[in-house]
Amino acid sequence: MSTSSPEAVKKLLENMQTDLRSLSMECKKKFPPVKEAAESGIVKIKTIAARNTEILAALKENSSEVVQPFLMGCGTKEPKITQLCLAAIQRLMSHEVVSEAAAGNIINMLWQLMENGLEELKLLQTVLVLLTTNTVVHDEVLSKAIVLCFRLHFTKDNITNNTAAATVRQVVTVVFERMVAEDERFKGIVEQPPPVQGNTNRRSVSTLRPSAKDAYMLFQDLCQLVNADAPYWLVGMTEMTRTFGLELLESVLNDFPGVFLQHQEFSFLLKERVCPLVIKLFSPNIKFRQGSNSAASPAPVEKPYFPICMRLLRVVSVLIKHFYSLLVTECEIFLSLLVKFLDGEKPQWLRAVAVESVHRLCVQPHLLRSFCQSYDMKQHSTKVFRDIVNALGSFIQSLFIVPNAGNTAAISAPAGSVTQGAAQGGPGTGGVSGNLTTQAAFEYRGTWIPLMTVSVQGSAKATYLEMLDKVEPPSIPEGYAMSVAFSALLDLVRGITTMIERELAVEEEAAAEFREANPEQEWQPPAGAHLVWEEMVSACWCGLLAALSLLLDASTDETATENILKAELTMASLCGRLSLVTPRDAFITAICKASLPPHYALTVLSCNAANLSSKAYSIQGQSVQIISPSSESHQQVVAVGQPLTAQPQGTVVLTAKNIQCMRTLLNLAHCHGAVLGTSWQLVLATLQHLVWILGLKPGVGGALKPGRAVEGPSTVLTTAVMTDLPVISNILSRLFESSQYLDDVSLHHLINALCSLSLEAMEMAYGNNKEPSLFAVAKLLETGLVNMDRIEILWRPLTGHLLEVCQHPNSRMREWGAEALTALIKAGLAYKHDPPLAQNQRLQLLLLNPLKELSNVLHSDIRQKQLESVLQILQSQGDSLGPGWPLVLGVIGAIRNDQGESLIRTAFQCLQLVVTDFLPTMPCTCLQIVVDVAGSFGLQNQELNISLTSIGLLWNISDYFFQRGDAITQELGREEEALQKQAQEKGETLNRPFHPAPPFDCLWLCLYAKLGELCVDPRPAVRKSAGQTLFSTIAAHGTLLQQPTWHIVIWKVLFHLLDCVRTSSTTADKEKIESGGGNILIHHSRDTAEKQWAETWVLTLAGVARIFNTRRYLLQQLGDFFEAWEVLLNHIQSAALSKNNEVSLAALKSFQEILQIVTPVKDSDKAGDALAAMGVPPVLIDPLSASGPGRPLVRSDSLVERLTRYNGAELQAPPPGEESALEDSALWWSAWNTWYRTGTDSTRPPSGVTEKLSFIPSQPFLTALIQIFPALYQHIKANFSMEDLKKLGVILHGAVSVPISSDASPFILPSYTEAVLTSLQEAVLTALDVLQKAICVGPENLQVMYPAIFEQLLLFVEFSCKPPQYGRMETKHVANAKYNQIQLFAPAEWVALNYVPFAERSLEVLVDLYHKTACHKAVINEKVLQNIIKTLRMPLGLKYACPSESTWKLAVSSLLKVLSIGLPVARQHASSGKFDTMWPELANAFEDFLFTKSTPPDNLSIQEFQKNEAVDVEVVQLISTEILPFANFIPKDFVGQIMTMLNKGSIHSQSPSFTEAEIDVRMREEFSKVCFETLLQFSFSNKVSTPQEGYISRMALSVLLKRSQDVLRRYVEDERLSGRCPLPRQQVTEIIFVLKAISTLMDSLKKTQPENVDGNTWAQVIALYPTLVECITCSSSEVSSALKEALGPFKDFMQPPISRVQNGES
Repeated sequence: MSTSSPEAVKKLLENMQTDLRSLSMECKKKFPPVKEAAESGIVKIKTIAARNTEILAALKENSSEVVQPFLMGCGTKEPKITQLCLAAIQRLMSHEVVSEAAAGNIINMLWQLMENGLEELKLLQTVLVLLTTNTVVHDEVLSKAIVLCFRLHFTKDNITNNTAAATVRQVVTVVFERMVAEDERFKGIVEQPPPVQGNTNRRSVSTLRPSAKDAYMLFQDLCQLVNADAPYWLVGMTEMTRTFGLELLESVLNDFPGVFLQHQEFSFLLKERVCPLVIKLFSPNIKFRQGSNSAASPAPVEKPYFPICMRLLRVVSVLIKHFYSLLVTECEIFLSLLVKFLDGEKPQWLRAVAVESVHRLCVQPHLLRSFCQSYDMKQHSTKVFRDIVNALGSFIQSLFIVPNAGNTAAISAPAGSVTQGAAQGGPGTGGVSGNLTTQAAFEYRGTWIPLMTVSVQGSAKATYLEMLDKVEPPSIPEGYAMSVAFSALLDLVRGITTMIERELAVEEEAAAEFREANPEQEWQPPAGAHLVWEEMVSACWCGLLAALSLLLDASTDETATENILKAELTMASLCGRLSLVTPRDAFITAICKASLPPHYALTVLSCNAANLSSKAYSIQGQSVQIISPSSESHQQVVAVGQPLTAQPQGTVVLTAKNIQCMRTLLNLAHCHGAVLGTSWQLVLATLQHLVWILGLKPGVGGALKPGRAVEGPSTVLTTAVMTDLPVISNILSRLFESSQYLDDVSLHHLINALCSLSLEAMEMAYGNNKEPSLFAVAKLLETGLVNMDRIEILWRPLTGHLLEVCQHPNSRMREWGAEALTALIKAGLAYKHDPPLAQNQRLQLLLLNPLKELSNVLHSDIRQKQLESVLQILQSQGDSLGPGWPLVLGVIGAIRNDQGESLIRTAFQCLQLVVTDFLPTMPCTCLQIVVDVAGSFGLQNQELNISLTSIGLLWNISDYFFQRGDAITQELGREEEALQKQAQEKGETLNRPFHPAPPFDCLWLCLYAKLGELCVDPRPAVRKSAGQTLFSTIAAHGTLLQQPTWHIVIWKVLFHLLDCVRTSSTTADKEKIESGGGNILIHHSRDTAEKQWAETWVLTLAGVARIFNTRRYLLQQLGDFFEAWEVLLNHIQSAALSKNNEVSLAALKSFQEILQIVTPVKDSDKAGDALAAMGVPPVLIDPLSASGPGRPLVRSDSLVERLTRYNGAELQAPPPGEESALEDSALWWSAWNTWYRTGTDSTRPPSGVTEKLSFIPSQPFLTALIQIFPALYQHIKANFSMEDLKKLGVILHGAVSVPISSDASPFILPSYTEAVLTSLQEAVLTALDVLQKAICVGPENLQVMYPAIFEQLLLFVEFSCKPPQYGRMETKHVANAKYNQIQLFAPAEWVALNYVPFAERSLEVLVDLYHKTACHKAVINEKVLQNIIKTLRMPLGLKYACPSESTWKLAVSSLLKVLSIGLPVARQHASSGKFDTMWPELANAFEDFLFTKSTPPDNLSIQEFQKNEAVDVEVVQLISTEILPFANFIPKDFVGQIMTMLNKGSIHSQSPSFTEAEIDVRMREEFSKVCFETLLQFSFSNKVSTPQEGYISRMALSVLLKRSQDVLRRYVEDERLSGRCPLPRQQVTEIIFVLKAISTLMDSLKKTQPENVDGNTWAQVIALYPTLVECITCSSSEVSSALKEALGPFKDFMQPPISRVQNGES
């Protein structure tokens, strides 16, 4: 209820009346005047109430009268009355019904009471009510009231004193509140203040309003009082204490700063009165030095007085806080004083309160900023802010250093002394510390200082500055000052950093807004602010760092440590934000050092520390170094590990604090990475060392995991730290993950730092195989992985460095470099970039480039890694590599022979994957690279299987080209146009291999060229496979090529290949190759390089020939087919003449092929079977088709072409309308010349006698050579001349003469009992056969060639008796069955063939031919018959001496056949004389044969002998039938010779003397008989043309008869003489023969016309009779039977005699 409401007024009136009544009652007896006054007062009140509506206003007007009775009452000095009156007065006051005058009266009355010492408390209450309820009391009255209160403060009564003190404080406050209210009222009115006269008169306050004036006077007098001067206004003061005065001053200054700041007069008071006062009062403190010797000082120094000193500091705090702006200079002095009070020589309590005061400043960052601006940033001014911080720092240091400051017996201090309660150090870390005290404390070099909780963070709650009741300096508990200083430091850091960061944030916001509004312009921040911030940091960082480092080192409490670290961290971050590099690095260094074990040698940090320690700064001449850490730390050890150094050292220990610092470091890097800049170096270096000591090793993706104890026992971790490790490693990873939020510059700093760390690690890892530190590499990887979205900006430095790491000699280091690099590349390719990689070729190439660079590294483990990652890239990103293909293929193809197999194998896997899966996805321009790469795998010599498989891949590639031909052609065409355009713009020519050919053809040519290179690889298997593939490819896909490209294929690919192969083959080594590695056996046919090259040559030549064959029409359309043909033939010739049987034979096969001579397909050709099943004639099957790698080439166009062109015997019928290629005689004659040269050179016998024959062509070769002729001849027969025939003859003869090597003979020669021809001999005869058939059906003019053919055949016939010589070679002849024994004893190097069968066959052919051609003019003219006889004379003459008995038998039968044909012709042409020379030859031949000089072999059986005799008989019969009947056509000499011969034959034992030789001769009775018969027949023939002949025969007959007579006689005699002894066998034989001859003669005489017989003959015959009769007595039964036969015929001539005349007539 308000005091002015009607109810309240009514109540007031009632109460007043009641009071007055009470007063009147009390005073009735003793004080009648008072009673009266009271009663009149009642009346007065009633009157006022009745008359006025505004009762309170009326009361106030009359208040003097109303109050009067009560004042009078007080005057009685009667306690009861006084109390009642005072209460009544208070009631009036509280209703504000007291006027100024009344108030004055009241005060006066109260003064009297005070002087009388009555109701002191009530008085104070009354004054207070009076002054607080209204403002009627002014000026002197007010001053009187105040003095009254002061006087009451100094009574003897404690309660009164305290109440009075409170009242004074309240009254002082009231006075100033009135002034504030007054100012408020006049706020709107602008007054013209009168000019201020010089401040001569301190009381010049005329300008002030009433309340202000009161306040001014009051404050001025307070100053006077404190200064112990007389007050001007507070008249009547009797005493006053300085402490109370200072408290009042402080409260006014603190509560009403506005008053002093708004009114000049008050400001003036501050400057002129308060500050000097304070400075004056401080003097004892300043001068005092604790423990200084008083004798030394000139005058006794006043001791500092705690109450005053403390209050002064409070005042100073307030002055600085509120009036700093007014009192800049004064504050400088105050602050300097404050700093001095922290000095070690000052009393403990003084330092404590000073520290509390400093703490108060430290929680006011804005104030600190002002200091900085006003002092530190001004020239010639004390660096106050810096000094404060430094002072705090040195204060803290001094606490550790001053010996009596700390309590060395720390633990013995009773727990109770720590009253403030220890900050609960976290529960003892781990079980180990359970028994230690949990007291938070600092400990340094034996000094132990407990830590107390002194204030809430951010507020300076002082303890000693509040001890206003203490007069004596209190005892300061140990550690209190340290605790306050510590809080002050932390608050200072927190305040400054928070303030600056807040302002920075505001500025950044402004900058952002500005940039949004004006994107073009540069934002210019206001310069001033930054300067201040930088100055503040510059001023304080040294001191802070010194103190914090020391505290950090000394701290034993986790929380304290945490706070210190947080302070260092925020400072570091702030410095970073302000780009103050040195302080930033210094703070970071401090944290880093704290993370590492003490005295840990880490170069980065030590050089940084050196920079700092050179910045030692001094405080009042006392040098403050950054103290080196104390070594004997009482910290709990949580880990023992090895230091990361180049040389192995002992172990180092990590404490819990180290780990805590490490976490701070991580936190710093994590949250403030953006401002670290170059100090990333420090941070990361430290982390690297810690990670190393803790034994964390990098895992996948670069994250560090606790490694297994690789280091053995050296790394020991407690369970406490073990549980921490995953957390640490997690934070470490998160740290690098957060790098994605860094800006580009910061990111570069991070990368550079990691790179230089890594370089150090690399340096360290040189030259020893110790485990290297992989921290940097792992983290580079992590950083790269999280920054994929902007990988371009860091890719080059990142990968550039990792590539260096990959070349490091230490294998672990390398391995990780490669791991990181490849992981980054894989991640980069897999990352979803924006725009995608497919549209950002530059980025893709950038990403792949390092992969390519890895190829330059020589270490195989790196290359292995590289290739594995290529494999993974292919598997995951193969479809999207696009423009990256050349790079990837480059990597796959960068293989060298000095690399191991496994590398090549991995690279090859990649290639296989590419070829099987990715050919369609890559740009066609890369296909050529694929070909090159596949080729390079073929050429590597480490792994044969890979070489072979890569050739298979080339086949697959060619297949792909074939299937996708159109698409590839189009794409390459487009590419070509673009390139052409570029080249034109640059004015260059387009440069690519095989340029003029279209691009798709070039692709094929590259493929062929690559296969061509492989065809001359040193390894035979590779050559073989490559050759087969090359030719299969050309065969299968050649149709795709443009016609002009074939020109390149032929000349640049095929002929070039042939040249290379020929060169290599001819120069190949003939040394025997020892069996290959291990158990591989090499077949003897491949055991020299030369033999292996031979195989290649064979394959190549065959392939080229096949292409010429199958693509004949295509090639013939090229302009230079003839030249190509010549070159090919030249190759065939040089191969055929090579000194290698295999090559030479194959060359001929190729020759056959290009001449399109078809040889039957072998069963082994599977494709042949398949095609044959389809009804394709075998001749069409391409022999190579089956050998393509793993696929039948049924679709090969060549086959189709051939099928369509197949018609009967001609393999390829020419298309109609074109001149047939097969008729192109130039080609055939070229072939003939080649054949001739080959034949001549290969069959020409060696000239001199050579010890060891260089080379003799093999039988199969010669056979093949000769077999070519018939087919070739078909094409050249039109112009085949006699000259050519002679050439042919030379070759045929030569070929047949070539011997065979003894080791091959068993395979070529037949078993010697059979007479079989070798295939070569067959071929030779076939050739001749073809010729003679051709002549036979050919025109007349060809027939002149017959004789030449006969000549050739006759030469061959001679071989039967006179094998040909091959040069002067020694050969063994194996014509007889004794061959085997011969070989046993003298194995010859060369064996001449058994020429007999050949010669015999030739003879048969000859006879056959003669049969057909005997009548031909040429045959007659060239005396062929004579030549035949001449030739046959040799075997006939040799007879039994012939190498084979079949020879002479055949010779005889042939002679008979020939003669049977030839003799009639000869007779026919007798007149021409063409046969004249033949007859003697024939006679000789008969003679030689029938009377051979050779003896039959001993083992000849009777049957054989009889057979042979039958042959002789046949000859004689021929003479009798073919020759003698035509004697008139035959030269006489010849007939004579024949008769002589018959005569010789008719009597077997012609010569009377028995020679040795004849003894053994069997009697040819039958032969003799026939001869005799013929002779007789001829003798008695009536056709004898000339007497001469008849004479000869008669002569012969008489000789015969005479001889018979002799033989018989001699026999009879010998028989008689011998008695019982039998006669020698031959004599018996002879007699038997004679007897048989006689019987023959008798037969002949019987058959002959009697007139033809000469009488003389008869006489001789009859004369024989008696002699025959005499023989009857012989004992031999054989002779008897013969005699019987001889005597029998005589009966026919026994007739009765007729007259002589008759006889004579006849």
